[in-house]
Amino acid sequence: MKVCVLGATGFIGGQIARAAHEAGWRVRAVRRNPKNVGAISDVPVEWVTADLVNVDSLRRAMVGCDIVFHAAAAYPQNFRQIDREIARSRAEMDNVLQASRTARVSRIIYTSSITTIGKPHEPRLADERDVYRSGSVRSAYTEAKFAMERLALRESRTPDMIVMVPSAVFGPGDIKPTTGVVIRDAARGRYPIYFDATINAVDVRDVALSHIAAVAKGRRAERYILGGHNVAIVDILRMACQAAGVPEPRIKLPRGLVSGVIGVTDAIPLFHLPENFRTFQIWQAVSSQKAQTELGHTARPLEETVNDTIAWFRQAGMLATTR
Repeated sequence: MKVCVLGATGFIGGQIARAAHEAGWRVRAVRRNPKNVGAISDVPVEWVTADLVNVDSLRRAMVGCDIVFHAAAAYPQNFRQIDREIARSRAEMDNVLQASRTARVSRIIYTSSITTIGKPHEPRLADERDVYRSGSVRSAYTEAKFAMERLALRESRTPDMIVMVPSAVFGPGDIKPTTGVVIRDAARGRYPIYFDATINAVDVRDVALSHIAAVAKGRRAERYILGGHNVAIVDILRMACQAAGVPEPRIKLPRGLVSGVIGVTDAIPLFHLPENFRTFQIWQAVSSQKAQTELGHTARPLEETVNDTIAWFRQAGMLATTR
């Protein structure tokens, strides 16, 4: 089996490339910057250069591959340009689909976002039946991810499309970093305050293994939530602080105050809060039962994930504390 990983220099894409190699597959790893190896410099992959805006480069990257893992989508941050960000993201997905058809790829495993999961209309955990309602939050990231997922599922027949929906992903290899900023900065002692919110946290290594499992077990045009543990955000902060030996957060902010701060900062021209913070009102607990049943998805203990994340940041020289 030969697979193509779009976004191999990123957090999730890098771990997918690593897991694919460990599964015994030949891995073609795609990057925009020909000098970038992300967090997988130790993995013997075939590096190729391509860009989501260039359909010919994508086709060349995919030719000869049986499966494409698409974990390379943009991370739009400008909520003041939502329509532009949606158009750009849809164009990139169109390019991936067009290139995959020309290259005769049999299946795409697309990495979407937990923000595409909507709120349930009954008292239960959110799952794949729940779809984000466009316009629910003022977020370029959320709207673009939702638009890309809808397009991917609508064009799911050629090639087969399977959508993976990871929750909040943590673990080793968060090179940029992305969601791992929470653990990194907590371990630096930078979170004296917190607010009441629940998320689902999952290890990137478990996410990658379920991407691999989806090649054989996933059903076309289905989406699978790859979650781990429903947990209060303060509990993750405390785990990170305890592991790093720094003071835990002690000051709780009311949710209303947090919403007010977001509203005030949104009114400041040229100022952008991180999208994952601005959308805290749609954070929620979720169920991964479908992925567990159909893909064999499992989640390791959260403490292991937090400890391994901190160890990786420390080894990478990204964990100088403020004490």
